[in-house]
Amino acid sequence: FSLFPREELTVHIPQVEASLPPLVKNPYGPEDFAEVNGYLACVTGPYSMGVDVSEFHGTINWEKAKNAGVSFVFIRVGGRGWGQEGRLYPDSKAQEYYEGAKAAGLQVGAYFFSQAVTVTEALEEAQYTLSLIEGWELDLPVVYDWEYVNASARTAKVRARDLTDCTLAFCDAIQDAGHEAMVYFNVSQGRDLLYLEELTIYPFWLAMYESPMNYQYEVEYWQYTRFGSVPGIPGNADINLRLPKRPIV
Repeated sequence: FSLFPREELTVHIPQVEASLPPLVKNPYGPEDFAEVNGYLACVTGPYSMGVDVSEFHGTINWEKAKNAGVSFVFIRVGGRGWGQEGRLYPDSKAQEYYEGAKAAGLQVGAYFFSQAVTVTEALEEAQYTLSLIEGWELDLPVVYDWEYVNASARTAKVRARDLTDCTLAFCDAIQDAGHEAMVYFNVSQGRDLLYLEELTIYPFWLAMYESPMNYQYEVEYWQYTRFGSVPGIPGNADINLRLPKRPIV
């Protein structure tokens, strides 16, 4: 999803209540992944490969993407501007992508690019997202994608307590509407701006572009590159692995 360069965050480290259960350890490590046919693969168990897309990808040939090994897609349905106005906007390609991906037999999920700074705004975003996916038959979760943009963004000074509350509000509203919700974050955001222990009711989607996999907590999806190349998708592609749960040994 990352349309903006990363900047170091200067924030307080969240302090988690001792009564909360600990996060589940990641059962996957570097030895579980290798390159296969030009893409990262989990070589120790079943997995699937997918992409996430927005209008910036232009016209997509979903059959070509499927033939290259893509089995699922998360489609951006809209977002909130990171300028002071904070306006909501739809993704102009979302419906086209949905219809094309479904026709190709791909599993489909959705995501919303959030710049909420209050619970009220997060709830507004959830209702807006629900209106944008009305009539869609989703196979995968609706994702809350809040991202730090830069020091001049309206979200630059959001604190961990506020962002965690926004995340819970959005995901709870999506879940209450009958969809599965999921939380997207990168390593620094998960460390500095989220009380992850409070969010474990929802699956995690990690953006981590370092290889090999060395994240300490369990995630269901791993966005391992934003500079991938996939037939049928113009330009750089975000490539993701869906990792099945398995016992920790």
